[in-house]
Amino acid sequence: MDLGEGIRKAVAKLRGATVIDSKTIKEFNKELQKALISADVDIRLVFSLTKRLEDASLRTDLPRGISPRDYVINMLYDELVGIMGTAYKPEMRPKRILLLGMYGSGKTTTAAKLAKYYQDRGISAALICCDVVRPAAYEQLETLAAQANVAFFGIKGEKSVQRIVREGLAQLKGRKIIICDSSGRNALDDALIHELKEINESFRPDEKLLVVNADIGQVASKQAREFDKAVKIDGVLVTKLDGSGKGGGALSAVKEAGVNITFIGVGEKLKDLELYDPNKFVGRLLGMPDLEGLVEKVNAAIMENRIKPEEMNVTELNFETFYTQLKAMSGMGPLKNMLGMMGVVDLPKDMLEQSEEKLAKYKVIISSMTKAERTSESLLNNSGRVKRIAIGSGTSEKDVRSLVGDFVKMKKMLDRMQNDRGFRKRFSKLVPGM
Repeated sequence: MDLGEGIRKAVAKLRGATVIDSKTIKEFNKELQKALISADVDIRLVFSLTKRLEDASLRTDLPRGISPRDYVINMLYDELVGIMGTAYKPEMRPKRILLLGMYGSGKTTTAAKLAKYYQDRGISAALICCDVVRPAAYEQLETLAAQANVAFFGIKGEKSVQRIVREGLAQLKGRKIIICDSSGRNALDDALIHELKEINESFRPDEKLLVVNADIGQVASKQAREFDKAVKIDGVLVTKLDGSGKGGGALSAVKEAGVNITFIGVGEKLKDLELYDPNKFVGRLLGMPDLEGLVEKVNAAIMENRIKPEEMNVTELNFETFYTQLKAMSGMGPLKNMLGMMGVVDLPKDMLEQSEEKLAKYKVIISSMTKAERTSESLLNNSGRVKRIAIGSGTSEKDVRSLVGDFVKMKKMLDRMQNDRGFRKRFSKLVPGM
């Protein structure tokens, strides 16, 4: 069970309680403690938080118009935000960024993600490979740079980080954001500290960001303190947050170390990097919709797939426009993350996997249709056409008919939404043309 699931189960029990008394709160706190400690959140923080919840929940002078139940849940949200740090907003200006960290932190992939983040926002970016220890580090970063469409510099086989930096800065002159990927180690030893100080002297970074894997939980605090003591870091970037049960522990530990969290990695793809915002993070843990984040994902997917705004107009839904929607959805990352932003959480894993598989299959089926079939679904009442599309897409006739059935249901739902003025007003930002 991940942290979010554990917290939501505790909150669900509280919501279902008929009476909010001392016994109810103690049971709620017990479930909450179990979830937080399992996520490797420091036990002192956990018990301090639940003690404040217990003391506040039994107040007799609650604000007018709020129930004890809602008061506790609202306070839980505020308390969790408080232990998870503060929001980060990067300065969008020319700068040099040095990434450092241990082996297995995801530092090299993160370097490419960070370069893509800035370049996608109109600031030219470049990568310098200063990992002179790990085999194939040069090739990995060069490949990732090409995928991110950013400039790259390295000297294969060179062991002098100062020479690499010196020649790299000369070669990449004119790039606004230059990110240097350094070597990792199994521990912060003298050799790594010496190497980082050499890079620091030559590169003169504006920001030094420590990259940590969310799986290390509370150890993130120790790493942050050690690196800060050795080379003075400006922030921490937490990776693999989407697949770790200890993410909450890592985030709270970094905050306790007195260092700011800058970005979080939420997936394997280069676009799966987000600015850290504890309000949004805790909101997702509690199953609250993040419509602002969803809008950003939609807009990014539209740009990445070079979809014209008018193509996203779904007032006239047919297979052609449905295909455009599927392309945009496929660029928004895992379905689990997207549904989480909508407040739809805790769906069975097999259901999510089946849904993603079905959407991918639907794209292939539509691509096998003729232009006429894409704009007039009634043509697919012809069994001959269904058979031809199934053969052309490598699927079964049952799969094609399943697509048609789901499409008809979606079209009916869209018709109802378009006749609901309130719905259109609330979600017009999400679906252009609605």
